Amino acid sequence: MVDIAQVTAAPSPDLLTPDNCAVLFVDHQPQMFFGTGSGDRTAIINATVGLAKAARVFGVPTVLSTVAAESFSGPLMPQLADVFPGQEIIDRSTMNAWEDTAFVEAVKATGRKKLVIAGLWTEVCVVLPALSALAQGYEVYVVTDASGGVSPQAHEHAVQRMVQAGVVPVTWVQVLLELQRDWARQETYMPVMDVVKEHGGTYGLGVVYAQSVIGEHAAG
Repeated sequence: MVDIAQVTAAPSPDLLTPDNCAVLFVDHQPQMFFGTGSGDRTAIINATVGLAKAARVFGVPTVLSTVAAESFSGPLMPQLADVFPGQEIIDRSTMNAWEDTAFVEAVKATGRKKLVIAGLWTEVCVVLPALSALAQGYEVYVVTDASGGVSPQAHEHAVQRMVQAGVVPVTWVQVLLELQRDWARQETYMPVMDVVKEHGGTYGLGVVYAQSVIGEHAAG
């Protein structure tokens, strides 16, 4: 029951903010993309880079990880690595990143309790750490359009499994705009618009149009 006297103009604690979350990128590698069949791989790449730039704009801590980079899967995709030049990339032998000590220690070092995860493949390298982190008390959000599985069914069933366990599905644009959340936040307004124009598809084109007709400060 709502207590009207307690209602205020305040955000839910469930919302992502630049100060309460970390973003984890798991196994965005060539060999993993070769086996991805759940959706358009170019779109997944675009969403992944968009998510990475969103994290960079807001200074959100990130963890980059690969699996068997030298023996099978190849390096982290360069478009993602370029967003975080010089950042350590944690390579693992484990399919479940949460069973790798270096990965878990990197997550712990962020000090964040909300984890935003994207990766390949959804049904293995995303679902396993997502459920493992959830079991240890983290709040977990999976960026479904920056993730992909070997088939549509594999991706969808993995998402369903995670949702049933308590993971929250989101998209990269949703994360970007949730972090901004107020167009009056001028310090990040233009960087956000730059990300939208570069990676937001027709939404980005709409921003280009609005800024050209209304002015450069046309909101979202």
